[in-house]
Amino acid sequence: MQGANAALNQYDGNLGPVTAEFEVNGTAVCCDCAGVMVLPDSGVLVVSDLHLEKGAAFARRGMMLPPYDTAATLARLAALISRYDPRMVISLGDSFHDRVGSQMLPETYREALKELQQGRDWTWIEGNHDPDRPSGLDGAWVRELHLESLVFRHEPVTGSADGEIAGHLHPAARVVRRCKAVRRACFASDGRRLLMPAFGSTTGGLELRHPAMRGLFDRQQLVAHLLGRERIYSVAFHRMNG
Repeated sequence: MQGANAALNQYDGNLGPVTAEFEVNGTAVCCDCAGVMVLPDSGVLVVSDLHLEKGAAFARRGMMLPPYDTAATLARLAALISRYDPRMVISLGDSFHDRVGSQMLPETYREALKELQQGRDWTWIEGNHDPDRPSGLDGAWVRELHLESLVFRHEPVTGSADGEIAGHLHPAARVVRRCKAVRRACFASDGRRLLMPAFGSTTGGLELRHPAMRGLFDRQQLVAHLLGRERIYSVAFHRMNG
């Protein structure tokens, strides 16, 4: 991970930290405000819920969305891979918006993905939107992956799961300060498990108070690391209002 030392120490003196660094189940993680996580000791970059070709999937169902989501998502991912230069990338499920997304991926985007894969290991985690191996792309295809003290899977399991890194729920947090509310996608962790934000350009979010989040975290230890445009904001769950 050749760019790790510079990238992990990013801090804007005027705006605040660009990354949040802490441990999950004893493993050091670094969460970037752009929505990816890195494991500095393993040289791994983790991204979740790319939902590539979402616009095309909606168009096939007669619902028109701007057709630029895949290009925008891949451009952002390419910039982060260039920044961190990881030895491995883990795509944490729902990499494609539906099970035919990779088959129908335009060749321009397929070549862009293949270029990102060159010179590094790549692991696709099975998602609920994309339950099949991506068509015409390299990389391992697994239901879950164990690395250091962590286990990577798309959907969080019910109850305690020490070391779980999951996506699927697209966590978001709403913070009220001085009568103003801000809602942002976030990383959510209580130090035992972590939920990743969705990276796709047209993905929504589910607030941490939603019933689907119930039982996943020790809320006294839960911290939301909100994604700002130029920095990350770490706020304890019990200090959120509204």
